[in-house]
Amino acid sequence: MAIKQDYYEVLGVPRNASDEEIKRAFRKLAKLHHPDRNREPGAEEKFKEINEAYQVLSDPDKRRRYDRYGRVDIGGGFSDFGFGGLGDIFESFWNGFGAPFGRTAQRVPQKGDSLRTYLSLSFEEAVFGCNKEVEIQRIEFCPSCHGIGSERGTNPETCPDCRGTGQVKRVQQSIFGRFTNITNCSRCGGSGTVINNPCPQCKGGGRIKVKRKIRVNIPAGVDEGYRLRLDREGSAGLYGGPPGDLYINLSVKPHNLFHRDGSDILYELSINFAQAALGDEVRVPSLDGKVDLKIPPGTQNGKTFRFKGKGVPHIESRGSGDLLVKVSVITPQHLDKNQRHLFEELAKILPRTEPPLDV
Repeated sequence: MAIKQDYYEVLGVPRNASDEEIKRAFRKLAKLHHPDRNREPGAEEKFKEINEAYQVLSDPDKRRRYDRYGRVDIGGGFSDFGFGGLGDIFESFWNGFGAPFGRTAQRVPQKGDSLRTYLSLSFEEAVFGCNKEVEIQRIEFCPSCHGIGSERGTNPETCPDCRGTGQVKRVQQSIFGRFTNITNCSRCGGSGTVINNPCPQCKGGGRIKVKRKIRVNIPAGVDEGYRLRLDREGSAGLYGGPPGDLYINLSVKPHNLFHRDGSDILYELSINFAQAALGDEVRVPSLDGKVDLKIPPGTQNGKTFRFKGKGVPHIESRGSGDLLVKVSVITPQHLDKNQRHLFEELAKILPRTEPPLDV
């Protein structure tokens, strides 16, 4: 038979390749180009070439004749390549896409589901920190059967369909050879065991939903939208996996005096014209009591005074923010006769301001 391509080139191996190197090359290329997995045009023809090359180079006599004469009379049909052996080879690597058949199914530990809840705090609780309690619903191991799923005094039994492997093997014959299809057992769901006497409390599930109250330590300095994570306070894991985590999203109620800007506290102080013009000394509130503020003469509306370290504690570092006192000069809306007279006298001696007329 005429040679279409160099068989060594088809498999991508050198002419002195060992039997194991040829076998590995064939397995790799067969996985890539098998018609059941590769639907691209030309994949089937490429697959036939790979098989033809392997049938020659894997047989010592045929390889010797091919190396000497450049051809081998191996019959004219693709069906003459000995699919019994080829099917066994496919079975050996096809199972690599799943768990090896014949072994007991291994339950891989899985982390439990993480949970999320919400907690509302007062302004002071967020600033100074506190200890709160939240109520959640989570999945825990059944206390009656301890997560086994079987009624007390009984145990899960080996699944009769898969004999404890958790998988079912089906062999199919096609024109390309014999292929093995391995799927999870439908009866036991891949666990390898069945429960004939389910626990009455969890109905065989091994886990139940319960309500729990969790104590939460709120650190000082949290703010609106801050999220806390409590490790391993979520739902129970599977097959020995750890519990999930609990995430708590915080909201903070507004304060009637203060506004917050990060770690700074803002307070607006209203003063009258006389205080602004002549100066004054007043006491203003802060987070930890009152502080004295000296207003210098001629203070303008919007002037801000800063008290270092009188703000919110930094949540991730030492120290605190500042207290910012913003002055707001209030214009009186209602004047009695005497007040009006005083303002009129003052207006006579104060320079009158005029907007510029030329633009």
